[in-house]
Amino acid sequence: MTTLSKPFLEIPRRNAEERPVEERIRDYNKTAKEMTQEQVVEQAKRCMNCGVPFCHNYGCPLLNVIPEINHAVSRGQWHKALDLLLDTSPFPEFTGIVCPALCEGSCVNGKDGDSVTNREIEHRVIETGYENGWVRPNLPLVRTNKRVAVIGSGPSGLSCAEYLNRAGINVTVYEVAEHVGGFMRYGIPDFRLPKTVVERRVELMKAAGVRFEMNVRIGKDISPEYLLRGNDAIVLCCGSRAPRDLKVPGRELSGIHFAVDYLTQQNRINGGEIFEFDETKCAKDKHVVVIGGGDTGANCIGTAIRQGAADVMQIEIMPNAPMKRAANNPWPEWPRIFKESASHKEGCSRKWNINTLEAIGENGKVKALRCSEIEWLRGEDGRMYNVPKKDGEFILQADLVLLAMGFVGHAIPEIVSAFNLRTDERGCIFRDSTGMTSAKGVYIAGDCATGQSLVVRAITDGKQVANGIIRTLLN
Repeated sequence: MTTLSKPFLEIPRRNAEERPVEERIRDYNKTAKEMTQEQVVEQAKRCMNCGVPFCHNYGCPLLNVIPEINHAVSRGQWHKALDLLLDTSPFPEFTGIVCPALCEGSCVNGKDGDSVTNREIEHRVIETGYENGWVRPNLPLVRTNKRVAVIGSGPSGLSCAEYLNRAGINVTVYEVAEHVGGFMRYGIPDFRLPKTVVERRVELMKAAGVRFEMNVRIGKDISPEYLLRGNDAIVLCCGSRAPRDLKVPGRELSGIHFAVDYLTQQNRINGGEIFEFDETKCAKDKHVVVIGGGDTGANCIGTAIRQGAADVMQIEIMPNAPMKRAANNPWPEWPRIFKESASHKEGCSRKWNINTLEAIGENGKVKALRCSEIEWLRGEDGRMYNVPKKDGEFILQADLVLLAMGFVGHAIPEIVSAFNLRTDERGCIFRDSTGMTSAKGVYIAGDCATGQSLVVRAITDGKQVANGIIRTLLN
């Protein structure tokens, strides 16, 4: 076997191949194909000979020791790579699929060329672990008499529950929905994250002793006070559920929906749940407009195409990102450059610098949007603002409008009120360095604490808050 002296120069980056568009838009199966172990070993070799790696510290919120993991993979040492990965990451099967790979943005190879495919390597490591039976329940060495209730089963809630349980604390996770997973279950389509991946991990957590109570709404089915009386701590992991709204005339028209509500219905259908179907949240034969970019917008595009939309348009108020790093976006910062997801490649039109002025309806249903082209200017204070272009107004046909403009905060006012939690002027809940709020024994983690962010950051925050609780309860 030939030994490469400088594999990062001699081996090109290889991404996971995508299924053909005409095939994948007919189902909700995962878009990307699996890379073979041989292909991943070759890609891992591109990580070797790195002088000073930034990926594991500057890039990865979980502090995964990426160079060591990749070194093990490059030598075919899959079990060692798995042990290194699981030492810092509780759910690499999630991040190996949906993480935007912040580590790749700070990869030394990416400074002047193509970064290492760390996400694909991570995905193959954890899947190899499952295939060989190496991934097992994390049973605690000693079970204590301490009890913690985790409210919410998204990435932060699962992460917090996992680490609390490993420490021997009795954990019950309460979830308002029918299935575990939070945003990963209901906000991300199956073609990006198959729900079997989430279910597989949940079964391991159950085997390790974590209890899950589904279809429970705190404040209605169980009072917050009751939970606090029966537990040594409560952790709020309820996500950032208050979506940013479109405040324009005609907003009340039927057929205008928040993105997550739209995605949730299709995910519930795919999951075999029984509920009352809302036809206004189905894109079949409709002209669909998605307002807002980001992953959630892309998820809406892919879902609408699979539902049989007549056409899909995505509009964004911000300018299009440059193809290469701008001068004010140097390496190793996360590259703010143009990105095209798999969903965009399936048949979607895109427009930037577009402001929505009005929703136009007929018989109570949305039929079009009145929009305006805008341009961005910088004021004397250095802040950017937009102005409409002259003669820039136009009408956009729209039978279904999906709002994917992000979130503005948590949506748990009844819990905030019940515990009289301290908030700032923007409604953000105060917490200290351990994650505890102004109410003793009540903690907060994930997006409802930090604001809308990434799955990997929510997992990291849940882990850190769990560590704070463990120090408080067990020391």
